Amino acid sequence: MIPNFFFRKEMAEYDLGSDHPLRPERLLQTVELLRDENAVEPIIPEPASRKHLQLVHSDEYINAVIEAGSSRGDPHRFLKYGLGTGDVPIMPGMHEFCLWYVGGSAAAAQAVLDGERLAFNISGGLHHAQRSLASGFCVYNDPAIVIAMLLQKFERVAYVDIDLHHGDGVQALFYHNPNVMTISIHESGETLYPGTGFTDDVGTGQPHCVNIPLEAGTTGDVWLDAFRHVVPSVLKRFDPKAIVLQMGCDPHFTDPLGHLNVTAQEWLEAVRLIKSVDVPMVVCGGGGYDLRNVARMWAAACMTLEDIEFGPELPAKWQRELRMPSYFDASLPVPRERGRAYAERRIQELQERFEI
Repeated sequence: MIPNFFFRKEMAEYDLGSDHPLRPERLLQTVELLRDENAVEPIIPEPASRKHLQLVHSDEYINAVIEAGSSRGDPHRFLKYGLGTGDVPIMPGMHEFCLWYVGGSAAAAQAVLDGERLAFNISGGLHHAQRSLASGFCVYNDPAIVIAMLLQKFERVAYVDIDLHHGDGVQALFYHNPNVMTISIHESGETLYPGTGFTDDVGTGQPHCVNIPLEAGTTGDVWLDAFRHVVPSVLKRFDPKAIVLQMGCDPHFTDPLGHLNVTAQEWLEAVRLIKSVDVPMVVCGGGGYDLRNVARMWAAACMTLEDIEFGPELPAKWQRELRMPSYFDASLPVPRERGRAYAERRIQELQERFEI
């Protein structure tokens, strides 16, 4: 049984519009699948406090989110905060809803601060929000809030992001803090939002921001090799005392928002590699927009991190629900080794910059 899994139904009670890709069903499906595997009984967290938000966000921005969600004032004036765009539409009670997912991450962080080795909030992982700007479906940056909380106890915290998109918000918020290492493997900003996260973007002072951009079309064997060649080495050198893992599952080859070709099992192997670092860890969700993948990949990751045996076959109910037979994928629709030359150049650049 996963002991520190924070979730409440309010985390899935949002509506960004019928055409918006961030669907609440993915959270409910993941929790139900884990329950059917007898792997979890969620702990209900409290909503986040304003003090949690203030760890990384400005008061001006927090007030703007509150006002936008209360339907007061001209909605166009919130555009400077990234609110009311196609990515982050304004919805009634926006601030109050966001307090639920931030609250889950804050509760997970507090569990680790109190001595637990592992804690989860799959509704979190909203890594694009900046200090005073909503971006990329993200209003408040809960992984950054978790990092700020963990720094109260742990001298060095590493953030590892395996989402399709660069974890730009988290990187920006700790760009000048060498006690936080941010690591992101993602589709290159040359072809995908947010257009950032190149290998020369290493932070100020001692290099501590690690970006592994991969070209569109890269297959999972190359993705995993790039991860293996860089991440364990930089983590060993940094020697983190705690880790925040953002496990967006949108690198998957069927995800509609990107152009990587990673299988569920290749993605899961990266999760295993982070588990092997063996330090206290807070685990958040993230991207994932093909509902056939999210629940099975997140459930597999949560069980792997907690050493719970599973599968490989999904329970019969979930084979019907997700139209997938297994936690893993049978084969890729494209040949392996795509993106190898581009990845090897990026690996070499990182090895030189970080002397690994």
